[in-house]
Amino acid sequence: MTTTIMTTNGMSFLSRTLLFFLIWWTLTDGAMASLWIGAPAVILAVIVSIRLLPHTSFSWFQFLFFIPFFLKHSLLGGIDVAWRAFHPDMPIAPDLIEYKMQLPAELSQVFMAIIVNLLPGTLSVTIKNNALKVHVLDNQTAYLSEIEAVELRVARLFAVPLKTTERG
Repeated sequence: MTTTIMTTNGMSFLSRTLLFFLIWWTLTDGAMASLWIGAPAVILAVIVSIRLLPHTSFSWFQFLFFIPFFLKHSLLGGIDVAWRAFHPDMPIAPDLIEYKMQLPAELSQVFMAIIVNLLPGTLSVTIKNNALKVHVLDNQTAYLSEIEAVELRVARLFAVPLKTTERG
């Protein structure tokens, strides 16, 4: 048990160090002369991130499939909202709906709420008691199936099982 925890923490420390170093390297345009301040900043950021956000399962393989999904829905969301805004009839029927999430109560729910904002005509409002309150621009669209698709993608991304409760 202790070995598993140490391996998980070690991998978390290593992956965060690599990620934060790549961010630092990108921000400094690869200037190695800035490493004297960058290395301590990266280590400090890793330590703080581990204290504030403990290890979470994450599938980099699924992330590769998530990128096209993310880009497609970002583009479609922008086009749809622009079309509605410039259409002479302003075809909107706004509503505030509540979506009961199947994801466990952790980072995955917050990530899902952020991604739901990318769907055409949706905006996350709150997360409370495993329910995501969403403002939809048009309650006549298939927003429910799109939110469910996001939830499934996020579950795969964070390698967490969805709860098997009935939707209501």
